[in-house]
Amino acid sequence: MQLFADTADIEEIREAASWKIIDGVTTNPTLIMRAGLSLTDAIQKIVSLVDGPISAEVAEGSTEAMVEEAKEYAAMHPNIVIKIPMTAEGVKAIKALDEIDIRTNCTLVFTVSQALMAAKAGADFISPFLGRLDDRTERDDAGYALLRDMRRMLDTYGFNSKIIAASIRNRKHVEQAICAGAHIATVPFRVLKDMFIHPLTDDGLKRFAKDAKKG
Repeated sequence: MQLFADTADIEEIREAASWKIIDGVTTNPTLIMRAGLSLTDAIQKIVSLVDGPISAEVAEGSTEAMVEEAKEYAAMHPNIVIKIPMTAEGVKAIKALDEIDIRTNCTLVFTVSQALMAAKAGADFISPFLGRLDDRTERDDAGYALLRDMRRMLDTYGFNSKIIAASIRNRKHVEQAICAGAHIATVPFRVLKDMFIHPLTDDGLKRFAKDAKKG
């Protein structure tokens, strides 16, 4: 399973990249705005730190407008993957970009049927949003169930699309993504750091340090 950093903060990406376990980065206009960067500046900095897929999102609109914007972004670097929203126009854009070998990430996916349409259009990646889905239901496993059923659908029908578990809020979401068979989890920096931590690990470190002093 791959781990992507879900951030446009360059210092966060720099630190995460230093761990040597980060396989890619996802961004969106909100994250880039918070980082105080233009998309071009953000991409240039990110590709210098992480050698893997870097998702850049186009503005929702007509198929033609999204395709043209996607071409501009894709020309910036070979690692760029274009995030396209799950709409009818978006699905058409995914198909058009697949035909000219521009990789896409279909985003804002909340159902297996949406994932099917994205896969049939040729999306390289499909991003179901766990946190947002869980927010709308009383279940705490709605996102997990969606990931599980999406993976089953892709495997059953032989699609090549990979699932990026997105809108991850906590370690539980990461672990649900692992157990459901998502190919990738894109994780906010604060959650990535939290994945290192467990109280029993801390207790063990304290005991080992104490015993080392005795020796």
